[in-house]
Amino acid sequence: MKKAELIIDRHFVLSDIDKRLYGSFVEHLGRCVYEGIYQPGHPAADKHGFRQDVAALIRGLDVPVVRYPGGNFVSGYHWEDGVGPKEQRPARPDPAWRVIESNQFGLDEFMDWAKQTGVSPMMAVNLGSRGIEDARNLIEYTNFPGGTYYSDLRKKNGRSAPYDIKLWCLGNEMDGPWQEGHKTADEYGRLAEEAGKSMRMIDPSIETVACGSSHYHMPTFGEWEYTVLSHCYDQVDYISMHQYFDNRRNDSQTFLASSDLMDQFIEAVVSVCDAVRAKKHAAKKIHISFDEWNVWYHSGGQDKEIAPWSQHPHLLEDVYNFEDALLVASSLITLLRHADRVKIACLAQLVNVIAPIMTSDTGAWKQTIYHPFALISNNGRGHVLQTLVKSPVFESSHGRNGISAYIDAVVVENDDENALTLFAVSKHLTEEIELSCDLRQYAGWHVDQHVVLHHEDLKAVNTENAPDTVAPQAGSGCSFEGGRLSVVLGRQSFHMIRLTAEKV
Repeated sequence: MKKAELIIDRHFVLSDIDKRLYGSFVEHLGRCVYEGIYQPGHPAADKHGFRQDVAALIRGLDVPVVRYPGGNFVSGYHWEDGVGPKEQRPARPDPAWRVIESNQFGLDEFMDWAKQTGVSPMMAVNLGSRGIEDARNLIEYTNFPGGTYYSDLRKKNGRSAPYDIKLWCLGNEMDGPWQEGHKTADEYGRLAEEAGKSMRMIDPSIETVACGSSHYHMPTFGEWEYTVLSHCYDQVDYISMHQYFDNRRNDSQTFLASSDLMDQFIEAVVSVCDAVRAKKHAAKKIHISFDEWNVWYHSGGQDKEIAPWSQHPHLLEDVYNFEDALLVASSLITLLRHADRVKIACLAQLVNVIAPIMTSDTGAWKQTIYHPFALISNNGRGHVLQTLVKSPVFESSHGRNGISAYIDAVVVENDDENALTLFAVSKHLTEEIELSCDLRQYAGWHVDQHVVLHHEDLKAVNTENAPDTVAPQAGSGCSFEGGRLSVVLGRQSFHMIRLTAEKV
């Protein structure tokens, strides 16, 4: 049996974990909003039209922050269309996704839904077709107490107290030619600087996210981040990152190594941020908002068959399989291993559209990727220990120097709960691997929980009729004796092992 080892020291703390690392994303795209979180008249909907079966599944993910309303959608969006009496709201063509937006769900509904669901908003402003004045007007509507045009408009619409939104995205993927109003790095950097400054004049307490390159392989990547931050460094707190993975070649071993690409991408962006910091002799660090990430490729064929200019069609409805769940687990482990710089991350998206939750008119269910996200989100709070992994390796085009490790792992400690949690993925497709770790610093602790996500078929999926085909199970083969933790990781499996101690 192959062997692997983890090396940690409880005094070697990488970083506290910002809970916003477990965020998600709701865009006016496909059935994410309509027939997803919002479906008036549905048996599970409340008086506001919010589906309570979906809300319960969202609470199970323990998502602290949700990005809204886009995405590509935001670059042509007039937020004013989505407030006020619904019968007076105009329908608009959405050029980003070539659909008709009814605007029956807008800013006020989103804030009501966020409060009910227990999430904080991460609001995006339109810096594509609009700009500084619109951004200032929007934050006046959401955050100003009253006595001005837009704050009084909010009150007229039945929301007397300010929404007090603290986290703002300055546009979306502005280097992408597909983006309405896309810009050069100099154009966007100056716009982000001035928009951020104008918004802070209204509310100095906000945090802002500048757009990074749309993805790692953009020809603008690197130079874009450097130029944009050279302009707006003093006005922003985060730079965004977006990354999606696919297995179009049906090479599962290479696909599972995709988290190595995420790791390299983060390190590259951090290096650019720090280069600008050095150039500016700046005290503050720019952190990362990894506000779009997921597997995305299954739905491409069916999307091409959808007629344009319909309302909330079935777009981007990937049906996820078991290997996708393993990669989502590895991606979350990667984000945790960079928790010193990645403070916000958003699984894109939340419902129906490349999402962990799916709905129909008759129910809602958990996709395979729901489970690793829920396990890590609910148990991965506290601080990350620096985790060294000695693992067998395999040849991989995604890895550094052409190799990737079979084991992804990270250890999280939660002082409030007296808990130590190990998350580990075995990417070996044919053999078990014995993983061990010296935990003599945790004498007197015990294994409280061992959960495994495994299926013999990498292509297994969950459906409405068979929602638990891929689901967590109690693990076995884990021991903690003489200060040494040992566990047998079955082939193609995700594990959560939680140790606890009695509070003194």
